Amino acid sequence: MQSDGKQTHEDGATEQYFDRVAGQWEKMRRQFFGDGVRLAVMRAAGISQGDTVADVGTGTGFLAEAALDQGARVIGIDSSEAMLAKVTKRFAGRDFQARRGNVDLLPLQTSEVETVIANMVLHHAPDPARAIQEMARSLKPGGRLVITDADSHNHEWLRAEQHDRWLGFAGDDLERWFRHAGLVDVSVSDTGENCCPSTECGERVAIPIFLARGVKATS
Repeated sequence: MQSDGKQTHEDGATEQYFDRVAGQWEKMRRQFFGDGVRLAVMRAAGISQGDTVADVGTGTGFLAEAALDQGARVIGIDSSEAMLAKVTKRFAGRDFQARRGNVDLLPLQTSEVETVIANMVLHHAPDPARAIQEMARSLKPGGRLVITDADSHNHEWLRAEQHDRWLGFAGDDLERWFRHAGLVDVSVSDTGENCCPSTECGERVAIPIFLARGVKATS
């Protein structure tokens, strides 16, 4: 873990930011990353019809939509009330349940779900290792955790402008956190996709996006 990745925002700042941008999030999200990320997550997750899937940091449902299309029951979790209002309306009539909660204390029972998916959530977590432990806790034995997020970078402006807590992650840290959470068959790979945020001055950057996957041990 990079030593400059310490938490720098007061409690509630991240939630307020996402409440504020919820109405324009779909447009922003398309500028940040494309459908290749979603396809990579779905391939790695191996979701089957009838599975219960937790989408942590669901936002407006970028990953949840694909899981629903594969016949899963989806629990969408977010700390932003505005995001949850948007995604609940979007998936009205589908097998989707919204739950408000934080990544470090998920509103999920132990061993409640077959799969946990999370995209661009970990860099907002107060404690990434704890967040991974929480996601793993909610998995049934043999269940799968799939996380996509930014590789380590040095774009410090993202802390102030988009309330990022961490400047991406290194693969060896991710592998260690996954194994410490009781996950096996751990892998960290490159999605081949980039996250492309823009500064308030209009400068756009490209940050590679990783995919980390692990399976909950059965014994």
